[in-house]
Amino acid sequence: MRPIVFAAVLLTIATGSSAQIVESVGNRALGMGGAFVAVAADSTATWWNPAGLATGPFSDISVGRATTDLKEQVPARRDRVSWFAATAPAVGVSYYRLRITDIRGFAPTAQLAVNREDTRAEVSVRSISVSELGLTVVQSILPGVHAGATLKYVRGTVRGGADDATRAPGELLDRGEDLEGGDAESRLDLDAGLIAEAGPVRIGAVMRNIREPKFADATFTLPRQTRVGAAIDVEKAGGIPLILAIDADVGTYATGTGDRRVIAVGAEQWLWAKRIGIRGGARFNRVGAQERATAAGVSIAVRNGLYVEGQITRGGSDADRGWGFGTRVTF
Repeated sequence: MRPIVFAAVLLTIATGSSAQIVESVGNRALGMGGAFVAVAADSTATWWNPAGLATGPFSDISVGRATTDLKEQVPARRDRVSWFAATAPAVGVSYYRLRITDIRGFAPTAQLAVNREDTRAEVSVRSISVSELGLTVVQSILPGVHAGATLKYVRGTVRGGADDATRAPGELLDRGEDLEGGDAESRLDLDAGLIAEAGPVRIGAVMRNIREPKFADATFTLPRQTRVGAAIDVEKAGGIPLILAIDADVGTYATGTGDRRVIAVGAEQWLWAKRIGIRGGARFNRVGAQERATAAGVSIAVRNGLYVEGQITRGGSDADRGWGFGTRVTF
């Protein structure tokens, strides 16, 4: 029986190739619902839009952690991300560590292989650990127009197995995170972005995972993701410290729980001489299950230039739910 189940696991893993989502990193970005491509100017621009570093502070350092779950029934996914990013004029370094776990039912062809005398229902459980070490450089190409790129050294390990389908999805995801084994593989990859600003208006575009690195004989892929965004900085137009933003994925990309092509909107306002920042946003997946999610976040200045930040995302039982926290130093 075990060889049959093992073969079914391999078949199911091979039929689903991608998992990473854009909305994984950054308390400011996630607190705005993921509308951040044209806003990115702090150190998490190394993830969201490398070109944004040209418009940011002299230096910015951020450390954080975030967790995102999708759905309370199979198929389901959990992303755990921790990061360190630091920037200086025209250059940035970053380290992102992701643990991506998903559970899915076996494909029909796999189900046919199961012995009819075995009444246990099983699901495929897959987990991948991905570490990304990046070097970001930016260049001004025209007044107010900047280009940036992040060269990434990516190291990934894929693990897979089968588990009892009668367990709760949360428990299955917990058990998937404990999977062991797998061989670590290394790849080189590239992100690239553009940003243009004219007065209060900012327009950005980014392409992530340009080389689409593949792991475990191409059974897992970090998908290419192209996104555009626009933002208005009301303060630069003589108004209050308020930013309004919208993002949209240009194309569809695959994840372990279905296709994804997102529109996101968000806002950020600073209060009390910019000692407290509050933000909110929403996003809508236009394909697949068409999940919706809303988000909120806050930044509190502990002292000048030192912030404690957090965010929370809620979308019901069929959409993204998560939280995150971190610290950021900027000057």
